Amino acid sequence: MTAPALQALAPGLWPHLVVAPLLLPMLTAAAMLLLGEKRRRIKGWVNIASTFAGLVMAVMLLRWVDRHGVPGVVGVYLPSNWDVPYGIVLAADRLSALMLVLAGIVALGALLFAVARWDRAGVHFHPLFQIQLMGLYGAFLTADLFNLFVFFEVMLAASYGLMLHGSGRQRVSAGLHYVAINLVASSFFLIGAAMIYGVTGTLNFADLAVKIPHIPADDRGLLHAGAAILATAFLAKAAMWPMNAWLEPAYSAASAPVAGLFAIMTKVGVYAVLRLWTLLFSDQAGASAQFGGPWLVVGGLVTIAFGSLGMLGAKRLGRLASFSVLISSGTLLAAIGFGRPALTGGALYYLASSTLSVSAFFLLAELVERSRVAAGDKPEGDTVPGRIDDGESHFDSRLGANLDEEEELLIGRAIPAAMAFLGLSFIACTLLLSGMPPLSGFIGKLAMLTAVLNPLDGPTVSRSAWALVALMVGSGLVSLIALSRAGIRHFWAPQDRPAPRLRVIECLPIGLLVIACCALVVNGDALVRYGRATAESLQHPTPYIDAVMTSRPVPSPSRMPEGIAP
Repeated sequence: MTAPALQALAPGLWPHLVVAPLLLPMLTAAAMLLLGEKRRRIKGWVNIASTFAGLVMAVMLLRWVDRHGVPGVVGVYLPSNWDVPYGIVLAADRLSALMLVLAGIVALGALLFAVARWDRAGVHFHPLFQIQLMGLYGAFLTADLFNLFVFFEVMLAASYGLMLHGSGRQRVSAGLHYVAINLVASSFFLIGAAMIYGVTGTLNFADLAVKIPHIPADDRGLLHAGAAILATAFLAKAAMWPMNAWLEPAYSAASAPVAGLFAIMTKVGVYAVLRLWTLLFSDQAGASAQFGGPWLVVGGLVTIAFGSLGMLGAKRLGRLASFSVLISSGTLLAAIGFGRPALTGGALYYLASSTLSVSAFFLLAELVERSRVAAGDKPEGDTVPGRIDDGESHFDSRLGANLDEEEELLIGRAIPAAMAFLGLSFIACTLLLSGMPPLSGFIGKLAMLTAVLNPLDGPTVSRSAWALVALMVGSGLVSLIALSRAGIRHFWAPQDRPAPRLRVIECLPIGLLVIACCALVVNGDALVRYGRATAESLQHPTPYIDAVMTSRPVPSPSRMPEGIAP
């Protein structure tokens, strides 16, 4: 059913679609906790149905935005029904709708991969997965700093459990490091938000944008200090150098579906920087206009270089995927820092492509490594789930172990075309991550390079712009070399290697994510235009601010004028 049809069918329910992506995972997680651990299959189906329903809602919001997004806001929802800026505010616009759809696609792919066997590696996987989604959706929809912190903590609390899911010494060690870094970042978040509140007296995004241009000169230094501390928390989550040492050990140690889901996590930090920087420090921010932009550019460029060097030195596929995340984050942060709508629009297209391709590569890496174990090679410090009986989990140390419907080991059952599927998927991921034609990674980089080198979109090409061009091209070349080397080692050099034992449900999400990247190519023109329209609305946030500030609570039935039905 299309968005207009739904609105015509139930006009009173349509505004509540903004809050539905939050309520659905929260209620699903609560319901699954009541089911207990012995009903894993039922919980898996419930999890898949809920995640798919959340993706459908996100797509409906995105379609509505694309059709009626002239003011930049689909809807403003006041869950507490208090006046702005005192109550909780949720707002859906082009950017948040895009991020919701991305999160839904990545989550569905990771979940389908997990139900093949990884959800048996520990307890409460499915409730934690839904709580993670609730935190992600809330971070993309909230319109005030305090609730952004709340949803960050919800998201991180669930990620701690998912990060440690599956046990193992390497995973626990990297997980504890991950927890410690994020706790420090959360402290910076609170300190920065408190300083901003002390200067402005508000935490609502729109209200902050209204008040910041009028901050007295004596308080502006404190405002900038608070913003810098707050940005430190976001940039640590976005993995900008030098705050990214946690990412590669954590992501490469996590189980394959968890790492696939975490592909969207660094983009939450990028989203927060883009949302707040364009709102609070736009050209209308007076003396604070474009505050911090040059630092974003420099930090992004160094992050690209760091990720490229990491890819040259990495051999394991999980590490290659982790360093690809760093390159993606650095590219996005540097592009955002220039503050040019055409460049930001191309970066949003690249964000979608890189998130989907990295998620697919994390899932693919586990299947490719399994082929080495099938040939008798030693596994590289990982474990896979075995059976769970009466709430007790048991792990099989063989990385290639596969389970049938009765959770017994499969022996000698291999998909005949397994290696062909893995090889073609690896080639697709290599082209996507290195930005080679004809896939979406190339289109995203081409859109950004065109914007950087186009003198009609801004001033003459600066040194930092040339540095971005050089690093984008260089990182693509490095990625191609590193991934080609890994492909030769895994697919070409081995002789008489038996095919790994795969399940269709393990291959399906990888294929779907690659197909989604191909869909980005087929609809490239429309999606690039969507990204540029999103960037224009971010660079001119007045409609967003007006939509939030003019929202009013729904009057209670007892206070409605006589003769008006509630």
